[in-house]
Amino acid sequence: MEHKIKIEKTARYFTYGNPETAKNIWFVLHGYSQLPAYFIRKFHQLDPDQNFIVVPEGIHRFYRKGSSGRVGASWMTKEARLDDIEDNHNFLNQLADTILKEHSFKQRFLLGFSQGGATASRWHNSGNYNADHFILWASVFPEDISIEDGKSGMLTSNNFFVLGNEDQFFQGKMDAIKQYFEEQVFETKMRYFEGDHDIHVPTLLSIAEECNA
Repeated sequence: MEHKIKIEKTARYFTYGNPETAKNIWFVLHGYSQLPAYFIRKFHQLDPDQNFIVVPEGIHRFYRKGSSGRVGASWMTKEARLDDIEDNHNFLNQLADTILKEHSFKQRFLLGFSQGGATASRWHNSGNYNADHFILWASVFPEDISIEDGKSGMLTSNNFFVLGNEDQFFQGKMDAIKQYFEEQVFETKMRYFEGDHDIHVPTLLSIAEECNA
């Protein structure tokens, strides 16, 4: 018989930029098997005096190959899926609440890459961060999200979907994805770049510039 208890767990997050001068805060959720200490480097070309980058780490770590060597992190698996969704939600809510109590920012960005996109979408839908700009990057929009109550974050944010034209996980699916977003009640801007499953820095900077215009 399965049983559950609530425990305390130490969660990590990494930052880049100066929160005292930044007018923008970015919460960035990494993909499967990545570590935020390395993933955050993709965002180092954003002006650190104007942008404060926060990269939480998925609360599950594992060896990427075998039982030793490089380590990666994950947000969830299919096992105890709903528990992981709730734990991720609580972690991100607590982290955002802590940071936003200490600092104020003109604009709030939320970017979810790959596996982190699903977690970011769920959090944006009903969390406490209230992003002004939501960027779903090389990720699917979770089908379990409901926006029927009219309270979803996607209804009030500036939304982007970003994808490389050579992304191995989306080959043959681009038309279906475009049609999916066109059918939603919230508006999503599509952005494509020459490349694969990665953060394309010129595209990132272009979106940041557009949002700050």
